Amino acid sequence: QVQLVESGGGSVRAGGSLRLSCAASGYTYSTLCVGWFRQAPGKEREEVATIDNDDSTTYADSVMGRFTISRDNAKNNVYLQMNSLKPEDTAMYSCAVRQYCSGVHCYPLCVSADFGSWGQGTQVTVSN
Repeated sequence: QVQLVESGGGSVRAGGSLRLSCAASGYTYSTLCVGWFRQAPGKEREEVATIDNDDSTTYADSVMGRFTISRDNAKNNVYLQMNSLKPEDTAMYSCAVRQYCSGVHCYPLCVSADFGSWGQGTQVTVSN
C-alpha cells in the first residue's frame, strides 16, 4: 500500500549540492525504514543510504561524509542531502521501503525485510 514519490533531482556542477525528497503515503505506520538507491546506465543498482525506525543510518563508502539521510518529524518524508557532488554521483536516484511480501501482498516491516515499493526515481546529473 505504500507509495513513494521522489523529487529534488536536477543538474548541478561538481561541488554543488542537492536535496532529494522521498514522500510516502498509503501506510498506517508512523515510521518507515527507508533507503536511497541509485543506478547509472550500465551499472548495478547501488545502495546509497538507509535510515531505520530507530533513526540509525548507514551510508555507502562512496558517499560517506558527503551525503546525509534524514526524516521529518511527521515520518512521512525522507531526505537525502547531497553535498560536494561529483560527476560519478550522476544516476537515477530512487527511494524504497523495507517490506514483507507474500505474493502480491506487501506491508512495511523493518526486520527480516527487503527493500521494495520503489518510487519512479529522480535524475541527478553532475558535470565538471
